[in-house]
Amino acid sequence: MAAPLLHLRDVALTIGATQLLDGAELLVTPRARIGLVGRNGSGKSTLLRIASGEIEPERGERFVDPSAIVRVLDQDPDLSMYPTVLDAALADLGIGSEDRARATLGVLGFTGDELTNRLSGGEARRVAIVRALAADPDVLLLDEPTNHLDLPAIEWLEGELSRSRAALVVISHDRRFLERLTNATIWLDRGKTRRIERGFSAFEAWREEVEEEAEKAAHKLDRKIVAEEHWVRYGVTARRKRNVRRMSELQGLRQTRQSMKRGPTGVVLTVSEADSSSTVIVEAEAISKSLGGRIIVKGFSTRILRGDRIGIVGANGAGKSTLLKLLLGDMPPDSGVLKRGPSLDIVTIDQTRSALDANVSVQEILTGGRSDQVMVAGQPRHVVGYLKDFLFEAAQARQPVAALSGGEKARLLLARALCQPSNVIVLDEPTNDLDLDTLDLLQEMLADYPGTVLLVSHDRDFLDRVATSIVMSEGDGRWVEYAGGYSDMLAQRGSGIAARSAQGPDKKRGGGGERPEKVQGLRLTMSELEKLKVLPKRIETLSAEIVRLEQRVAEPDLYTRDKAGFETATRQLAAAQTLKASAEDEWLMLEMKREEVEALK
Repeated sequence: MAAPLLHLRDVALTIGATQLLDGAELLVTPRARIGLVGRNGSGKSTLLRIASGEIEPERGERFVDPSAIVRVLDQDPDLSMYPTVLDAALADLGIGSEDRARATLGVLGFTGDELTNRLSGGEARRVAIVRALAADPDVLLLDEPTNHLDLPAIEWLEGELSRSRAALVVISHDRRFLERLTNATIWLDRGKTRRIERGFSAFEAWREEVEEEAEKAAHKLDRKIVAEEHWVRYGVTARRKRNVRRMSELQGLRQTRQSMKRGPTGVVLTVSEADSSSTVIVEAEAISKSLGGRIIVKGFSTRILRGDRIGIVGANGAGKSTLLKLLLGDMPPDSGVLKRGPSLDIVTIDQTRSALDANVSVQEILTGGRSDQVMVAGQPRHVVGYLKDFLFEAAQARQPVAALSGGEKARLLLARALCQPSNVIVLDEPTNDLDLDTLDLLQEMLADYPGTVLLVSHDRDFLDRVATSIVMSEGDGRWVEYAGGYSDMLAQRGSGIAARSAQGPDKKRGGGGERPEKVQGLRLTMSELEKLKVLPKRIETLSAEIVRLEQRVAEPDLYTRDKAGFETATRQLAAAQTLKASAEDEWLMLEMKREEVEALK
C-alpha cells in the first residue's frame, strides 16, 4: 500500500451530551477517491473538519504528509474577507496556480471583477471550487460540492475532478456524482466508520449485508441474555462472588445489546391530500415571456395532467423559476394562452428556506403558535410526535429555527409542506442538504402521491427516479419537453446538457425548423451495435446467477454451518446485482439511441 497522505486513527469527539465520533478512521492514499456517507447529523462534516485540522478531536491521531497540499471545500464557503472574485480565487496561491485560477474563472463566466458580497450561493461555491482546484492539491476534501450548482456546472466539476491528480474525500447527496467519482466508500454510523474498497454504486448492497449480519448478531445476543436472565431468576444459588460476576456479565450483555440498536430508522413521510383536482392541471399554448428585454420563454406549449411529475432543467439564469411562475399562474405570459384547472391546492418547498423565520421556534413553524397539535392527513397529531417522524428530538421543538443545521431545516420544510393539504407539490431544489435515506423516502412518497409534482432539481438520479417528463432549456427562451427522466432526456437529445446548440426543435417533437446538427449525425457505432447483441445474453446469464446465489444465501443453516461460504455468496450476489443493473442501464440507453436513429432515417 502507498504511504498515506492523510490518516485519522481512533478519532473521538463529543458535542454536548452526544458522542458524535467514537473510534472513527480515515485513511487517504495518493489518488484515492473516497465517498464519505452517513445520515444527517452523523458527523461527516465534523470528520472532514478534523481531517483539515480545523477541529481538534478529544482522542485520536491525525497525520498529514508534510509535503502534501490539502484543500477544503466547505458546505458554505465564506468569501466575505475578499472584495472581489479575483481576490478570493487568488488568495494564498502561487504564480502557476494564479494562472490556472484566472483561466478557470473565465471558463465559468467570471471576469474576476465581480463583488463577493453580491454573489449567489452557486456563484460563491464556483469561486471556492476554482480556488481549491487551482492549488493543484494532493488531497481535496469536498463537503456537498454540488449544492447550489446547476447541471452544467456539476458536469464540468465531474470532469475536472476526474482529471485531477488529487486524492478526494467527498460528502454528497448526489448519487450520480458519487457513482462516477468514487472507488472506495466510508460509512459513518453511530460514531464509527466502516470502509469498503468499492465505489458508491456498490455501497447500498454492501450496507444491507452489514445490517443483516448485525441483526443476526443481535438475535444471538438476545438469546444469550434470555438464558442469563433465566439463570438469575431460577438458577441454583452458588457462591456470592459467582452470583455477582454473573450479574455483572448480564449487565454487560444488556449494555452491548443497547449499543447495537440502530438509531432512528429514517424519516416517516405522510402527505396530506386535498380533494382531487381536475384532470388537466395546466394547459399552455405558445406562451412567451420577456423580462428586462430578454426572452425567457418563447412559444412554449405543454399539457400537464393530474399525476404527472414534471422536472424542469437548465443552467442557472435560464429562467426555470420564471417558467414555474407562468405555469402556476403567479405571472401572466406576454402572449399565448394559459389555462389552469380549478381547485388547485399548491404547496411549495423552496430551496432558499424563505418560509422559515430564524427567530421562530420549530413548533411554531408547524402550528402557527396556536396549539401543540398539527393536522396530518386529516388527523390531529401532537407536534412532538410528528417532528419525531422527521428525526427531530423532543427538545428541539422549542428551539429557534436558527439553531438547526442545513439538513434539519430541509427536513422541517418537508414536515411543514407535507402536513398541508395539497394536490400539487412544487419542489425547488429539494435535495439540498438531505441525506440519502431521506431522499429515498421522499422519492417513495412522491411515487405514491396522487397529485401533480413540479420539480426543479440538479440531482440527476433524483430526476431519473421521480420525473415522468423533463422540460429542458435549449437556450434563447426555447423549452423542449422530453418523455422520461434525466437519462432519457440525454438519450433523446443525443448530447450532454451543456453541449447542444440553440437551434429549433425537430419536427418530430412538435416544433418547426431544421433538426439540430448533433441529431442529424446521430448513429450507432460498430461497438454499440455489438453491445446491443451481447448485452441481453449477459443480462440473462446474470439473472440466472442471481437466482442461484439467492437460493444459496437463503439456505437456513448456511451461516452457522459455513460462515465463510455465506459471506462469499453474499459478496458474489451483491456483485452480480450491480453488474446486472449496469448492463440493463447500458442496454436501455443503447436501445433508446437505436430507436432515435431509426426514427431519423
